[in-house]
Amino acid sequence: MSSSSSPPALRLSLRSFWAVLPREGKWLLSTTAIQLLGRGLTLPFTVIYLHEVRGISLDVAGTLMAWIFVVGVLATGPGGAATDRFGARAVSLFGSSCQLVGVAILAVAHTVPQAAAAMTLMGVSGITWPAFNALVASIVQGSIRQTYFGISFALVNLGIGVGGIIAGAFVDVHRPSTFTTIYLLDAASMLIPIGLLLGPLRHIHGRAERPDDTDGQPASYWRIARQPSVAWLLLLTFIATFVGYGQMEAGFPAFARQVSGASTRAIGWAFAANTAVIVLCQFVVLRRIEGHRRTRVLVVMAVVWATAWLTLGATGLAPATMAATAGVILFHAFFGFGETMLQPTVPAITNDLAPDHLRGRYNALSAAAFQGGGIVGPVVAGVMLDHHLGSAFITMLLVGCGVVAVLAMALERRISPVVNGIRPSSPSTYAKGAERAHDDRAAH
Repeated sequence: MSSSSSPPALRLSLRSFWAVLPREGKWLLSTTAIQLLGRGLTLPFTVIYLHEVRGISLDVAGTLMAWIFVVGVLATGPGGAATDRFGARAVSLFGSSCQLVGVAILAVAHTVPQAAAAMTLMGVSGITWPAFNALVASIVQGSIRQTYFGISFALVNLGIGVGGIIAGAFVDVHRPSTFTTIYLLDAASMLIPIGLLLGPLRHIHGRAERPDDTDGQPASYWRIARQPSVAWLLLLTFIATFVGYGQMEAGFPAFARQVSGASTRAIGWAFAANTAVIVLCQFVVLRRIEGHRRTRVLVVMAVVWATAWLTLGATGLAPATMAATAGVILFHAFFGFGETMLQPTVPAITNDLAPDHLRGRYNALSAAAFQGGGIVGPVVAGVMLDHHLGSAFITMLLVGCGVVAVLAMALERRISPVVNGIRPSSPSTYAKGAERAHDDRAAH
């Protein structure tokens, strides 16, 4: 990674970051792990719950899971426009309420229509993601925004990881009430963000008025997405998600079981290693990447992920051995390390590119690209691994990592140094934030 010729940016300690973080940002960050604890209780067990507890066939259960993402993609566009029109707070409240009701319905669902209704509401709640990012960006300004996104990601993983451990020791398919309990607790956890938005953050609407110097034309998604900087960023996000998260929950477990011969326990330990690496390394990585070009960070991430996929591919040379088990766990350690570079940078670039009055639409486009990669990835993995094309599968992902690196360098030529994370070195950089580059914004 290399930085510009400008003075190196100040590197924050955790204490100094907390000191300059606005009060509203402290409210959001301090509750992240707790509210995600509920999500962690249910995330690993939904398919098991639908199939083994409620008696829904695996193919229908899988379709219901996919339906969440389909609805999420469909809701992203209207959600982004609503964020810009009504404010990120209002949309976050609506999305969180949909999640609460959806998960509560799922807790007592016994039929496919009931489960489908629950999944639909949970899919609609996907509008919360871009709205919440827009809300954060309206509160947290300047270089600390990248730090905030990174620390928040670590806390999300901490909450989900701890929740998964607790639920794994508690649920029992022979006692359906244990699953009802964790889903009701998941629903109740949504009262935390709702309470924040109705209480301490009720004055933060997350909406900006259209500047007087715009051309007056409608701010369509097409006009935003056709900007070279945005187009390259969206393509990079899609490919990175395809080779990353799109494979983590489908391609990786299938390869580990069919090709590596790993046990389900080893796969569980691999996910635990992923969470541990993220929680332990995220702030260290944030301090290392501060003052460096975000696009160069993404190139390093692509190299780390390529190493991860090579490691997993090598386990196929000695399947069902201790070496293969170690390789499966090491894969997720590498993968988690790469995540600590992806999660702070892409949201920060997106929100530094976005004019205040269009922040909802920019984040919605980013979310759609992310969800698109998450939908296509498992489909491709399923087809290839079902046809025993394990080597071709790994090769495809290695090529994909190379494409991510190329796209990152192409993006670097189309965004300003400020958007790319290079800011003047001064205390006010963190306390007040730095101005955004006008040449990276469309005149809407």
